[in-house]
Amino acid sequence: MRNLRGKRSVGFTLVELLVVIAIIGVLVGLLLPAVQAAREAARRMSCSNNFKQIGLGIHNYHSAFKQLPVHGTGTKSGTANGPLAPVANFWNDSNSHNALQLSALVGLMPFIEQQAVWEQMANPLVATITYQAFGPHPNFDAAESYLPFRTELQTLRCPSDPGTGLPAMGRTNYAVCEGDAPTVLAYGDRGVSLALNVPGAGWLTWAGTAETARASQRGVFAIHRRMKFRDVLDGLSNTIAMGEITTDLGDRDIRTSSRAFVGDNLMNNCAAAIDPLRPTFWQPGTFSIGDGATAKYARGYRWASALGYNSAMLTIKPPNKEICTQNSSSSGQFGASSRHQGGVHVLMADGAVRFITDSIEAGDLTISPVRLGFTGKSAPGSASPFGLWGALGSRANKEVIDTDI
Repeated sequence: MRNLRGKRSVGFTLVELLVVIAIIGVLVGLLLPAVQAAREAARRMSCSNNFKQIGLGIHNYHSAFKQLPVHGTGTKSGTANGPLAPVANFWNDSNSHNALQLSALVGLMPFIEQQAVWEQMANPLVATITYQAFGPHPNFDAAESYLPFRTELQTLRCPSDPGTGLPAMGRTNYAVCEGDAPTVLAYGDRGVSLALNVPGAGWLTWAGTAETARASQRGVFAIHRRMKFRDVLDGLSNTIAMGEITTDLGDRDIRTSSRAFVGDNLMNNCAAAIDPLRPTFWQPGTFSIGDGATAKYARGYRWASALGYNSAMLTIKPPNKEICTQNSSSSGQFGASSRHQGGVHVLMADGAVRFITDSIEAGDLTISPVRLGFTGKSAPGSASPFGLWGALGSRANKEVIDTDI
């Protein structure tokens, strides 16, 4: 039947429709990376804003108490085997005290708008058992039913990090900077001597632990020590107070699950365990912290714990390199890391947030970190052997920062 006007009906052929669909598909494919990049940019900005809030909280804390929040604080036993006794069994589980193992983040709670969490901790709490004020030891099973330690705080989480849920007990993506040396990172100033049960070596005694701690703990934060802004002689704007870390996903990531070894060479003993075919992952069966029975102690899993793998970082290896643990968990090379492309956020002591790239100059990584009794570039009081990155982590060693970060 003819059209009254003598014209053919207008429509799309199958070929034309397929071409249009293909063009739309190509455009969507081109737009998706841009959309993902825009989302990551928004997450990165939110992450930076969280860090700024923490920095403001640190400065308000210092204004109120004339010191920084102590990293490695809390309650302790009054017995001869208490946490500060010569035999410093700080790892012993306890419900009656927390063995001075609370992180600096605990003290910051009222200053980052977490007053409710602080009030829960500051008073005795009745759960499956009755906890004393400031709770049990944060690294052991006693803490698993202590609600304040288990609370996930958005201020402490970077939106770029997908980690969530158990076996973590309150994740954090922000860790205090303890400088550029790992020696006695967990023990700190424990008195004249320290008896340490080293796996495979038995009981060893470290003489002059207080001197060892003073020589090696060169960051804005130091375990069990009261630090002030006046201690940062290199300048608040030239010194890192905190760094970003990514939390463990249980996937053998070299940044979040640590290989353990016995010895002093933190610089090279772990690199051989990296999978050559997947250089951001450990080879199967070559790491400990973050795997199997120790999964709950993986990187960033307990914001209330002062132990290094939970809430501390060092400026030795550049960002997003492997972490390495000495003697299972006591000390180690715990670096900065993130899920951002190409680097990490750091919080300077003056409250500014900077983005540090993975390619930052890090000196000679074959040199041992500064330690009591060492000589040359590793002697106490030396400039950081780890270049610009190490210099940003040390608070009072007179390194010249001639690069705009």
